[in-house]
Amino acid sequence: MKEGIYVKASARETATSPNHVTSAVRWTVTALLLLLSATLMFAQSTAPLQGTVADAKGGMIPRASVTVRNEATNRTATVTADATGHFSVSLVPGTYDVSATASGFGIITRNGVQLTDQPVEVALTLQVGTATSDITVDADATHSIAAALAPMDAKLNETSPRTEITSAMIQNFMSPVADFGEAVEMAPGTFTVNGNGVGLGQSATYFRGFPDGDYDIDFDGIPFYDTNTPTHHSWAFFPSQFLGGIDFDRSPGTASTIGPTPFGGSIHLLSKPYDPIQDIRGEFSGGSFHTYLYDGEYDSGDFGPGKKFNFMIDVHHLQSDGYQTYNFQTRNGGDIQFAYKFSPHTTITGYSAVIWLDANTPNFAATRCQMYGVSPTNAYSCLAGKSTTVLLPDTGAGLKFLNTNNSDPELYLDYQYNYYHVPTDFEYVGVHSELSHGFTFDIKPYTYDYDNSEKYTNAVPITDNPALAGTTYAPLQATVVLCNSGLILPCGVDKYNSYRKYGETSQITQTSKLGVLRAGFWYEWANTDRHQYPADPLNHWQDAVLPNFAETYVTDSYQPFAEYQWHITPKLFFTPGVKFAYYTIGTKQFADNGGKIGPLAPSTTGANPAAFIANGGSYFATLPSGDINYRINDNWSAYVQAAQGSIVPPSAVFDFSQGTTGQAIPPAVLPKQQKNTTYQAGTVFKLKHVTFDGDYFHIHFDNSYSSFTPLNTGEPVYYLQPSSVTQGVEGESNIYFAYGLSLYLNASYDKALYEGTQAVSCSGAAPACSASTPQVTVTVPNNLWVANTPSDVETEGLTYQHKAWDAGLFNKRVGMMYQDQKSYHNQVIIPPFTLTNAFVNYTIRTGGRFDNTKLRLSINNLFDEHNMTPTYTPGGKAVPLSIAANSTTYTDPFNTKGLTPVTGADAISVLPGRSIMLSVIFGFSPRHTR
Repeated sequence: MKEGIYVKASARETATSPNHVTSAVRWTVTALLLLLSATLMFAQSTAPLQGTVADAKGGMIPRASVTVRNEATNRTATVTADATGHFSVSLVPGTYDVSATASGFGIITRNGVQLTDQPVEVALTLQVGTATSDITVDADATHSIAAALAPMDAKLNETSPRTEITSAMIQNFMSPVADFGEAVEMAPGTFTVNGNGVGLGQSATYFRGFPDGDYDIDFDGIPFYDTNTPTHHSWAFFPSQFLGGIDFDRSPGTASTIGPTPFGGSIHLLSKPYDPIQDIRGEFSGGSFHTYLYDGEYDSGDFGPGKKFNFMIDVHHLQSDGYQTYNFQTRNGGDIQFAYKFSPHTTITGYSAVIWLDANTPNFAATRCQMYGVSPTNAYSCLAGKSTTVLLPDTGAGLKFLNTNNSDPELYLDYQYNYYHVPTDFEYVGVHSELSHGFTFDIKPYTYDYDNSEKYTNAVPITDNPALAGTTYAPLQATVVLCNSGLILPCGVDKYNSYRKYGETSQITQTSKLGVLRAGFWYEWANTDRHQYPADPLNHWQDAVLPNFAETYVTDSYQPFAEYQWHITPKLFFTPGVKFAYYTIGTKQFADNGGKIGPLAPSTTGANPAAFIANGGSYFATLPSGDINYRINDNWSAYVQAAQGSIVPPSAVFDFSQGTTGQAIPPAVLPKQQKNTTYQAGTVFKLKHVTFDGDYFHIHFDNSYSSFTPLNTGEPVYYLQPSSVTQGVEGESNIYFAYGLSLYLNASYDKALYEGTQAVSCSGAAPACSASTPQVTVTVPNNLWVANTPSDVETEGLTYQHKAWDAGLFNKRVGMMYQDQKSYHNQVIIPPFTLTNAFVNYTIRTGGRFDNTKLRLSINNLFDEHNMTPTYTPGGKAVPLSIAANSTTYTDPFNTKGLTPVTGADAISVLPGRSIMLSVIFGFSPRHTR
């Protein structure tokens, strides 16, 4: 009999799944029985080695890492202490070395522990060390059980409102198919919506009322975003399989916080930490909407001469029908990351990720008529025309409606006419070097690519049969269009958006007894190609000669920065800094059919598709920042922050306008960049059983842009908004009761109102209204809310984390908010909505060969709510009021005759229905003995 480490494991399956995953459940049960049989086959006579991990004062240290090594075989196993500092591992008799460590502490080792067939108790005491981690909450330093078990928490050394979303939250308390937007949806002041189901399409994330494009997202410190606007695609680049944690900073950060739009905040995505022990994991997840995930991960552990190498590989396949009809999703992806310790002071890391996405998501949303049917109160009409009783196609199809099958090839709603193909890749190499005299140097060159090819049909009946052209299509009471690639009004659209970026981030840091100096530089170059061509979906998507628009442009972003964290006293830190943001854009716009700039030639000479005009601009901003952190005592801190931010306008505002002679006219004045100033103050407090952090924020915006998206083009139209002020309070807490049971709470109360004035020209008839008629200045009305800003947002989470079990119930309530109708504000009321998710996990954590094998049950939208979400486009028109002045009339830019009327053509999105996922994750550690 070999000496070694053995695991006794048992699992009890508790799951509820839809009928369509019955086969998956059977497969799961069979696999579990095989696993249990294998475990029992290797079982031998064992005894528990158990004990506690405490600090020098006797306080228990939760989640400490304990490693045992068999002196005879030199084989090891690692277990994690529970929330009360206790650990236990079953071993065969022998002599063992037992080591323990935790974040903020040094390593302690107890050699020569003799284990017979009786339990042995070992008490380990850790001394304060210097180890730190960017994502590890400081529970160990404060000995707070509540902090150790918090699914989301703040750090005592923070200088702004920040929430650390732990790997435990990602792995145990969210769906295995979640995207990075849904990974932050339970954080303070935040909500995320996705009409097709969690992880199944493009989600939209808002916090403090900021839409995507008003905040940064980066991965391992590298910003990633679109080039036409600094927005993000949640279904591309980084699914949850690639994430090890998230640092969610709801502030502009310090001067060293780089990116195009950090003024709203930054979502810092972090790669997975390297595992020192070799490990193999395979996952199968199956659930609602015929959703299946297959995932395999290999961790090499430390290997090679001197144990200097380590790498991790993850490969996965996702497929789903989606909640919405015929909104199919397929994703294949993988990432690899490596680390090499070149010397005791220099480490080289690398990362590469590839995603290959295909989806049948159309360029439109379902209408009110399609989702809710005919109005019982005649509030809106679903008739195909004024003089007919025929209803519009698919009226009353239901909340899940989006696409149809191919039963009616003339109907634009057919899913075969609407699809995406989106491959992406992301790569970097990082060098971290510790130099002499307290200096460290970091540099990270990178590249990434986004390549989105979309096809969609226009909202017209289509045919390739000339005999049907011009006839009336009864379901729509509309004229059938003959698909011909030469038509100005096409049957479909070939849409393309692609960019490749190259850049680098670098920073030099010098630490002394006086403080920490940081100086660095971010540079990025991007080349973009975008177009929309009229196309024929019935003839292999043949393109027209002239596009709706076609453009290429090159952008450069430069951000040098410097800051100094001055340690005024051991408890008081002051960090002033400055960042210089410089941005250039050079555009080429090619001749089109009138969609943007026109044919660029008189009608008598004909159009040249290769003709183009050039435009461009540059922007510069000096962005100062300053913050103070005061450590009131070991478990209580307070901070204040002031910072400025900016964002350049979207690329669309550089478009030329069409002239009457076929010559385009450039913008007379370059549009202004948006600027903001943020003031925040907060506190973080941690006791053994309670944590709390809270903050107040005040943000002033100038020259902000908003947009609406016409259903016929799918291309945003941007308009300038008045200034606004966003202010509010946020709070977050975790309360530990006993035996792993905790209550997590957060709440935010916000108010975002427009302010200032706007000058408007007359709109009345000539001669009273002419070019010389004076403008009038209109003051913004009181209580005019910024769109998508809820009045309040709350989260409640009840979690149980004890030994092998991790269970949680999370509820998110989002208060009332408004939606705009083009440039008119507060035109649609979005009522409050609630989302409740539940999770149960059973994990083998005995340090044996099958360590981290897990059963996982995830239920999203537990109560099957279908409330309206803010991704809403009104089909009606706002009715503005008139202003009488200067013997003529002016159109009021703010006030309307009530809300925009409800219509059957309103494009509506709702919470997707309840979804259930059952997962089995097989963990296998080859280095463990049998």
